[in-house]
Amino acid sequence: MRFSSALLALFISTPLVAQDGTREITADDYRRAERFLSQNTSALVFGASVSPQWLEDGRFWYRSTGPGGTEFMIVDPSELTRERAFDHERIATVLNAVSGEAFESSRLPLGGLTLEGGALMATVGPPGRFGCNLTEYSCESVSGTAGPAVSRLEVISPDAQNAAFIRDHNLWVRDLGTGDESALTTNGAEDFGYGTNNAGWTRSDRPILKWSPDSRKIATFRHDARGVGMMYLVNTQVGHPQLEAWRYPLPEDSVIFRITRVVLDLDRPAGDRVVSLAMPPDQHRSTCSDHIACGGTFGDVEWSADSEHIVFVSSTRDHKSAAVRIADASTGAVTELFEEVEETFYESNGWDFLSLSNEILWFSQRDDWGHLYLYDAGTGALKRQVTQGAWNVQQILEIDEPARTITFLGNAREPGDPYFQYLYRVGLDGGDVELLTPDSANHSVSLSPDGKYVVDTYSTPVVPPVTVLRDREGGRRILAIEEADISRLQESGWQPPMPFSVKARDGETDLYGLLFRPMNFDPDRSYPIVNYLYPGPQGGSVGSRSFRASHRDLQAIAELGFVVVELDAMGTPGRSKTFHETYYGNMGDNGLPDQIAGIRQLADRYPWMDIDKVGIYGHSGGGFAAAAAIMRYPDFYDVAVSQAGNHDQRNYEDDWGEKWQGLLVEYPDGTTNYDNQANQLLAENLKGKLLIAHGTLDSNVPPSNTMLVVNALIAANKDFDLVLMPNRRHGFGNEPYMMRRRWDYFVRHLLDAEPPAGYQIGQLTRPIG
Repeated sequence: MRFSSALLALFISTPLVAQDGTREITADDYRRAERFLSQNTSALVFGASVSPQWLEDGRFWYRSTGPGGTEFMIVDPSELTRERAFDHERIATVLNAVSGEAFESSRLPLGGLTLEGGALMATVGPPGRFGCNLTEYSCESVSGTAGPAVSRLEVISPDAQNAAFIRDHNLWVRDLGTGDESALTTNGAEDFGYGTNNAGWTRSDRPILKWSPDSRKIATFRHDARGVGMMYLVNTQVGHPQLEAWRYPLPEDSVIFRITRVVLDLDRPAGDRVVSLAMPPDQHRSTCSDHIACGGTFGDVEWSADSEHIVFVSSTRDHKSAAVRIADASTGAVTELFEEVEETFYESNGWDFLSLSNEILWFSQRDDWGHLYLYDAGTGALKRQVTQGAWNVQQILEIDEPARTITFLGNAREPGDPYFQYLYRVGLDGGDVELLTPDSANHSVSLSPDGKYVVDTYSTPVVPPVTVLRDREGGRRILAIEEADISRLQESGWQPPMPFSVKARDGETDLYGLLFRPMNFDPDRSYPIVNYLYPGPQGGSVGSRSFRASHRDLQAIAELGFVVVELDAMGTPGRSKTFHETYYGNMGDNGLPDQIAGIRQLADRYPWMDIDKVGIYGHSGGGFAAAAAIMRYPDFYDVAVSQAGNHDQRNYEDDWGEKWQGLLVEYPDGTTNYDNQANQLLAENLKGKLLIAHGTLDSNVPPSNTMLVVNALIAANKDFDLVLMPNRRHGFGNEPYMMRRRWDYFVRHLLDAEPPAGYQIGQLTRPIG
């Protein structure tokens, strides 16, 4: 669509200025800002996402989006061809004749493409409605012929013959062919059930387990919540509220969740299917998340190829020790192989059991960087360090045991932005690390099942995505697949954020971030600063270094007359272990000294940044940090918006605080090692404007976290603003009302302007492209 001159004027017009020199913020300013939210910009980017779906013949298909709609493309790596998977117009004509409807060729509601007898097939519409042969161009009703329905609360076996699920605190299995159900356990009880998915901060009725490769055994546990403290929330409604109550351990609790590890053997007689591992219960901990479910499955558990053994990790409550053990799945006998011990916390970017060679590929930061180590699974002895250097292995993608190679994502090894991830390969038995994606950018990859090819999508925050096919031997680019088209986005007036680097609090360490300016930026003006942050420690403010048309609502806020800064401070991951553990035991630090140091350097560098007017906002951990910022540094931060903050880890889930702050210690004078992070103890310091928000049904960060701060502010006789979002869970931060209140707060208290009354985000009637 071409733009009218009036519409373009809306994008680039200069805001009105009143006679007294103050800026007037109007509904048009808010509309212009709203147009740069992701729900409005994402539709202006085409060809940015390629999700390869590999077929059994070595080809892959994907959906290609363009201004005219969606096309299904198919790529044959062996022939180096890329073409439409089928004649879209022809199949639309056939489908319309069969269905009596009017499907558009550019918007075909096809499900995944599959190969059946050499023909390309697809389902259309709701599951089981129509099936189309895309090779012969024929469609027919397949209603009632679909396979058995599978619930999202079930875990399917590798051979797709059985589904495991929870019923009355026990694990059951359902035969997907016959529908027959049978109990695998019978003695499960409330607070002591099998496969229970409850970490306190998150819970689900889907069981946590891992099927064996032969689909005849299940590795899982009995979840012991007996004696663990309760969490309570009540909803808001007319009449009596409904109580939500569940077990939710906290750092001060003497008893937390425990797991008794078991193997369930489907081939044993009913009533004798439970094989308990010969060991005491483990604490509810893992090396891969603050839950024992990682990536949707039972974390830190790997089966042998013959389904006879499992290797697993037992982590201590404080995350400082991870013991690697192997168990006989038939007898339950357990042998400890080796232990990883850290002074602060241990976490893993992935490990695996190489049962063909009886080895364990282990991740460690023992030399200050994240690398892979090879252990003998028979003796537990270290065989060799596989990777080394001042860089990190981020994710193991493939281990080719016969070829003795590992393919993985890593970062900080190449020149430039250390957060860019690249694809590498290395031999298990030594040799050089081979770079397979040389372009200086952030890489997202898909590996072909036959091990020959890589689909590589790479981009940066300022360079849109390019997708190419590479040969796995050397990473040679052999076929162009997609190049993102952002012309419509650019026509809207959009400009990318500014990447920057500054020095950390120590004056030596390089930090990296992004800076957002208004599209009508005037270097002769002075702009108040808004600091968006997420302190981690498990993540950072910027997030992925891949291209995004909109980073949250940061550009939208900038459009209102601000410069917005997001910076990955010390204490966040992706760099060295020393960097990551900067404020271990002092979570109240939140990386704020680095945020302030970085903003001061940017303001010295750019005279259009007004260092005397600085706001800050964040959600969850960012809400915790934003409130801490304005109370710890009241002479630097003038305005803060704090959303869903975990303001005191003693009122948040046990795993989080105990990993990053340590186990709770109470001193003889009544103080604790957790006092240095408790925001309610800082209430006397508040000088600026603080808006606090929380959802009343937030089951992740309970609202009591915010009420502690509110109560302390009242006791200190401080003025502040409070928004309680009734019946909202944790993710209310980008609801239109909350976003508008956030914008209003910065406009009113940083720009000293009055926002348009009652503007409603989400009511745009004209698209920007």
